[in-house]
Amino acid sequence: MKKLPISIQDFDRLITGNHVYVDKSRYIYKMVTEGMFYFLSRPRRFGKSLLVSTLEHLFRGNKKLFKGLWIEKADWAWKPHPVLKIDFNGVSFGTPEILRQSLLETLRLKARKAGAASGSSLLRNCFKEMIIKLFEKHRQQVVVLIDEYDQPLISHLGKGEAALETAKQNREVLRELYGVLKESDVNQALQFVFITGISKFAQVSIFSELNNLDDISMQDPYSTLLGYTEEELEKYFAVHLKQLSKQLKRPQAEVLQQIQAWYNGYRFSDADVKVYNPVSVLKLLKQNKFKSYWFETATPAFLVDLIKEQQYPVPLIETLELSQEDFTVYDLDYLQLEPLLFQTGYITIKDYEGELYRLSYPNQEVKTSWLKYLYDQLVAIRDSSLKTQFKKLQIYLRQEQLERFIETTNAILAAIPYQHIENQDEHFYHTVFYLMLSASGALAPTEVLTSRGRIDMEVHFPEKIYIVELKCNQSAEQAIAQIKAKKYFEKHLHSGRKIILLGINFSTSERHITDWQVEQVAGRSRL
Repeated sequence: MKKLPISIQDFDRLITGNHVYVDKSRYIYKMVTEGMFYFLSRPRRFGKSLLVSTLEHLFRGNKKLFKGLWIEKADWAWKPHPVLKIDFNGVSFGTPEILRQSLLETLRLKARKAGAASGSSLLRNCFKEMIIKLFEKHRQQVVVLIDEYDQPLISHLGKGEAALETAKQNREVLRELYGVLKESDVNQALQFVFITGISKFAQVSIFSELNNLDDISMQDPYSTLLGYTEEELEKYFAVHLKQLSKQLKRPQAEVLQQIQAWYNGYRFSDADVKVYNPVSVLKLLKQNKFKSYWFETATPAFLVDLIKEQQYPVPLIETLELSQEDFTVYDLDYLQLEPLLFQTGYITIKDYEGELYRLSYPNQEVKTSWLKYLYDQLVAIRDSSLKTQFKKLQIYLRQEQLERFIETTNAILAAIPYQHIENQDEHFYHTVFYLMLSASGALAPTEVLTSRGRIDMEVHFPEKIYIVELKCNQSAEQAIAQIKAKKYFEKHLHSGRKIILLGINFSTSERHITDWQVEQVAGRSRL
């Protein structure tokens, strides 16, 4: 059984170490034979660095590493090219001066090792000289690979105005560096350029001089370049999946269904093709336990700061609608939460119709972990033992212990300091309730669209569905009446599951639930 390539980003080490490699060489071949300048954005831990390493070995002509892969049988010349790889994970960028000096030292070191030393003390000239000297020395055009290009920018987000100003100044250093690639004498010395990172900044802000850069981030042919498709999961990890099924003592079909719910769902283009989060799949197969592996690898603090700053309605995140233009308007001077959430992997494309994209959480791992994190950050409760009581909410609903469900919700609301809850409106109570319930692990889609309107929330269990309507300073009776009048339950009548209507009223003066009502709808068996 081949080993799982957890945290292995070097293609040579992966192949020679007998690790599983999901063959993406067909897409790589298309890219390297059809164009020259490429840009790709993908969420963290999605395989970008491994892709850069694969390209490096491909252009160095290391054919033996590609034995058995699709590209081995393609008409690739396997001609060695000089490769210049810059990984911003190894570059210091605390200030623009440090960034400039660190880049200069990085390039000089690489140039000396490659026998193409530059005597220039200017970053732009050093970069230019190195490319031209590599070209002249090897008499082959140069390949430039840039990994995590945006680290000097996104690492300063969410840390105050001074840090944002540092990011803006770092942006100018990067603009200067990348501008070298468009100069005519440099361009003639280039074979291929590939730039990747998490974020997709507006082209005019970073790559203004590199206007021939082909952004493949949302192009259909490259939508599965990174991540695992359903077919790839079952093909390359067949033995590991059997082992997982054995360890969990459950049928493999059932295990696959759970893997899909937890880790699948990422969609990066108009094409309705989804991929699994690779790091989560690998760690699941290693540890034989369903956990939030990807979310644990980093904390999205700057996204939370934006939510606070913009007073963003959190429940709406899973029902976003964006146009194509919304994905490209991303610059430090005007940060927009929605494209940032998409590029960082917290939401993904769920549907595409005409010019409109509908977005939501890709899977249960991301939704539960993200909303739990938001709950911890946005709900100001100092008593940690009380704050964690939210974990019981989905248990109470599953067991239909509604009195305990309401009591626990009210206990949490009562623990929020007065200054944080006074004068709050319906939006605040809806958000806190939504965060508590979703963070508990309940499958709770919000603002569910029906032909007659939008339901505030549904809560799904295998054997039952709750239809929830929230009111503020009204009555639970009015909430139930609205559900009935608009027949929010109608689409579930043939589901074979019990349908429970739950109306809840919050009082802003008393700062808790003052009225709730529950009814059961007589459903019909699934045909």
